[in-house]
Amino acid sequence: MGMLTEAQRKRLLQIARQSIDAALHGRAAEWKEEDFEEALRRPAGAFVSLHTPAGDLRGCIGSIRAMEPLYKAVATSAVSAALRDPRFYPVRVEEMLNLEVEISVMGPIETVRNADEIEVGRDGLIISRGRYAGLLLPQVATEYGWDRQAFLEQTCAKAGLPAGSWRLPDTRIERFAAEVFSE
Repeated sequence: MGMLTEAQRKRLLQIARQSIDAALHGRAAEWKEEDFEEALRRPAGAFVSLHTPAGDLRGCIGSIRAMEPLYKAVATSAVSAALRDPRFYPVRVEEMLNLEVEISVMGPIETVRNADEIEVGRDGLIISRGRYAGLLLPQVATEYGWDRQAFLEQTCAKAGLPAGSWRLPDTRIERFAAEVFSE
């Protein structure tokens, strides 16, 4: 996608880390919209992932849809990834020093009509059926070495759906690209 400059990426990584640090110390980081250039003020969805030095996931939360300015989406997602990911205990102050922050800025979401349209490494997936929905970021398939079918199956599993559910006619498959960068 390549929408952000290196300086803008660094700024977003700072925002994520400073927001987490403030929350860990019982404060809210305060940001003024006028302090950010246009690219960081435009509405965008974003996910923040935290990784241990060994590369293990320690938290990942975000928003798919563009509901607020990018800098706010990053700040909110960062705090939630550190403190509110139900899969993990909240991050501790001393632990945060060793965690790596990764940001995924969401691109537009497109409906997939044929599974052959999905490109592993470029696309993230959202699979929904009834009240079940699951999302996996583009980098997840690459990190695990999945092919297209494994990626679809794992996204079904994330949604709480049985294997093969992506083939059913009432299952909705969507894809998106993301600009992914880390410290």
